[in-house]
Amino acid sequence: MIERSLHDGIHELRLARPPVNALDPDLCASLADAIAGAVAGGARGIVLSGGPGAFSAGLDVPHLLSVDASGVRAAWQGFIDAARALAQSPVPVVAALNGHAPAGGCVLALCCDYRVMAEGDYRIGLNETRVGLVAPEGIQRLLRRVVGSHRAERLLVAGEMVDARHALQIGLVDELAAIGDVPQRAHAWLAELLALPRKPMLATRAIARAEVIDALRPELLDLDRFVASWNDPDTQSALRALMAKLGK
Repeated sequence: MIERSLHDGIHELRLARPPVNALDPDLCASLADAIAGAVAGGARGIVLSGGPGAFSAGLDVPHLLSVDASGVRAAWQGFIDAARALAQSPVPVVAALNGHAPAGGCVLALCCDYRVMAEGDYRIGLNETRVGLVAPEGIQRLLRRVVGSHRAERLLVAGEMVDARHALQIGLVDELAAIGDVPQRAHAWLAELLALPRKPMLATRAIARAEVIDALRPELLDLDRFVASWNDPDTQSALRALMAKLGK
């Protein structure tokens, strides 16, 4: 589920679960393992890519609707473990967003150091309220960190997905590129960063990114509360409506 390539000490990890890289427990576990393996293998930096067309469509809703409460909790825990692996990476990670990145896809991107997104009508955002879910405090902190508190409030409450150009304007992504050039631009930015004196760069990065790791503390995610609300009628109705839409 993860395709790996290596160039000049940069490990590219490509999500490879067609058609839209939906984040089921197996893909999340594979991603966390791949990050650990890249670091153990001496990676100087990591590029996380997906697509084309969809970086990741977020958590696998059909899977979540097919399991009991313990399965829902396990799936969300696996996703959080993958997000933490990105956030806690001791080397820089760039998200190559060569397609849409809603919900969980956006969260993974927010855990990276830098985000390059495909130009055009590709969208990114935390659309949880539109499918009957509540984004936990920790996830909201990740968004506030990059777009500011007031803008994050507007986006979160409305569950808004913004297009690539708007995402760049508000700082949700850092750079746009033609869809075929997104991974190359991610590699180029990372190569420039890695040309800096290594120890000072990594030490400064660790200080600057401490709040990313902090946002994923268990008490800020409260998975028990999240799972308990999973069977709320509003939530189930919205999720079933999403499934019907996807089926068309």
